[in-house]
Amino acid sequence: MIMNFLKKVPAGMMIVPLLIGAFLNTFCPDALQIGSLTTAVFSSAGAATAMGIQLVCLGTTLQVKDIGKVLKRGGVLLISKFLIGAAIGIIVGKVFGHAGIFGLSALAIICAVTNSNGSVYLALMQTYGDDVDGGAMALLALNDGPFFTMIALGASGLANIPVKALIATIIPILVGMILGNLDKSFSKFVAPAGSVMIPFVGFALGAGINLMNVVKGGPSGILLGLISLFVGGAFIVLCDRLISKRPGYAGWAVATTAGNAVAVPAVVALADPALQPFVASATTQVAAAVVVTAILAPLMTSLWVKKFGSPQMPLKTKPSIDENAAAVAE
Repeated sequence: MIMNFLKKVPAGMMIVPLLIGAFLNTFCPDALQIGSLTTAVFSSAGAATAMGIQLVCLGTTLQVKDIGKVLKRGGVLLISKFLIGAAIGIIVGKVFGHAGIFGLSALAIICAVTNSNGSVYLALMQTYGDDVDGGAMALLALNDGPFFTMIALGASGLANIPVKALIATIIPILVGMILGNLDKSFSKFVAPAGSVMIPFVGFALGAGINLMNVVKGGPSGILLGLISLFVGGAFIVLCDRLISKRPGYAGWAVATTAGNAVAVPAVVALADPALQPFVASATTQVAAAVVVTAILAPLMTSLWVKKFGSPQMPLKTKPSIDENAAAVAE
């Protein structure tokens, strides 16, 4: 009964646990913080562990010959997301000044649109994508933080590139890839566990979301989330289809706002104090965008897959004339 329900909901294997986790964290946060194994598994603290296990399992399915595909496919997603976020923010800043328009500052726009939620992307690729899509996570880890935001705002010289954090993200994939290439039977044993982790990642991710952030961010925060998803996502999907020659589902999966992006406005303002007056509003708006995109991106990805297909859910081809004739004859 539970599985049938989850299959009926778009991206239900992830979105339903995510919403349950977000609801509990918003209205009953102490229930997830009683300690021991409960907190380790069912709180946001467990998200990193679950995601790390997913990456190891994914790595076992990657072959050395796939590295070029990973770099190309991930590079298109990474660069296109940065370009659209930077373009929207810079245009708004140049035309309307730092204060922006509709209550959205250039700082808020760039922080939200250039950052992506790796947990959401990885879970969706486990559901719809292939091994190369998942491997692209190693590249997409670059946009989770202030680096690209600072470049877009012209402050790249002051950016502190988190080299250790990047290496730490890649290591689980590399470990899995080495083990999988050394022993194919090990890969067959471990690989299915990646899909098993999806609802756990979804719940843990939701346990780090406070639904009240949508209220605090107000209409402008919701608008920021919609811009990040639909404007940013449309451009990324276009690049994914035209350059990578892919269906486009990965473009919607990466059109999210990272949870880490909430802290980016304050970090950027340290580099450029002129932006300090916009930090408070940008922070709440970005937090709202995190919630909006975490909920809507899986739904949009699912709808897109139904129309254009994906490796795990290919489009059903219409039977040929000969097949129809054979069926009638029978």
